[in-house]
Amino acid sequence: MATKGELAEVLWVEKYRPRILNDIVNQEEVVAALKEFVKNKNIPNMLFSGPPGTGKTTAALCLAYELYGDKWRTYTLELNASDERGIDVVRTTLKNYARTRVVGDIPFKIIILDEADMMTSEAQHALRRTMEKFADISRFILICNYPSKIIEPIQSRCAVFRFKRLPIEAIKERLRFIAKSENVDLKDDGLEAIIEISEGDLRKAINLLQSVAYFNKPVTRDLVYRTAGVVFPEHVDKLLKLAFEGKFEDARKMLLRILTEEGVSGIDLLRDIYSAIAKDSIPLDTEDKIKLLEFIGEVDFRISQGATDYLQLSALLALISDLGMKYRRRSR
Repeated sequence: MATKGELAEVLWVEKYRPRILNDIVNQEEVVAALKEFVKNKNIPNMLFSGPPGTGKTTAALCLAYELYGDKWRTYTLELNASDERGIDVVRTTLKNYARTRVVGDIPFKIIILDEADMMTSEAQHALRRTMEKFADISRFILICNYPSKIIEPIQSRCAVFRFKRLPIEAIKERLRFIAKSENVDLKDDGLEAIIEISEGDLRKAINLLQSVAYFNKPVTRDLVYRTAGVVFPEHVDKLLKLAFEGKFEDARKMLLRILTEEGVSGIDLLRDIYSAIAKDSIPLDTEDKIKLLEFIGEVDFRISQGATDYLQLSALLALISDLGMKYRRRSR
């Protein structure tokens, strides 16, 4: 198994990243198109969009590897646009690389812009001009989660590929393969917990597996949840039921314990509460469920603007307690 030092140095996400397009799963249409580009040794500007952890960046890197072989890094520039999102980067780093000619069978280089939806509007307009000016010697692959945040002039200059969420079985298979390769004792309940927390994001799942493996213990459900800093679903259900049954003070004490002793953030707990209510953790009719979900949206906004987690979530529990009182009166 990897030692503590090795875990600090090696990201399993990178170590086990697929090298060729055939290794990418559940993106058959995208892979088929990329293989045709490799066969013809020519690619258009492209925009990869879809949920996080579904293989967008991996597909771009695999495409570069299959085009250029082992020297692919010489012909590929990879930037994270969320870190380098301003117009100055487009006018200097990116433009200087795009204008450089290459020697070889393939007369263009590839520029990969990850999280391109985080670029400012000014930077995107500057990027559009760069894409036009150096179209003969540079190809751009823009990667984003929200294509609506990419300006229309750039979208119209790219072939758009949408990536689908990975099936649960494909994520499980990859995690089992990594666990076996790293001699990690991955238990079935631990695997299910990783799947539940990662919500279809394979990158998040692999990172979580690596974090848990750091403890050199069997990967169980309990260890996964404690490492991830996520509240147990049954604790969320109990919290909601206490409030709904009118035990408001007990619910507040439990809320305080979750936020302080378990170290769960207010935003994360709020999302778990939202999921629990959506799954009918407490019996509400449609009208009251709508009212409660609307209030959760307000609380989420207030916390994001700097409001105190405990006070806002206490207000949410008060509303749930008030709704429960109505149902208890109705049943008398």
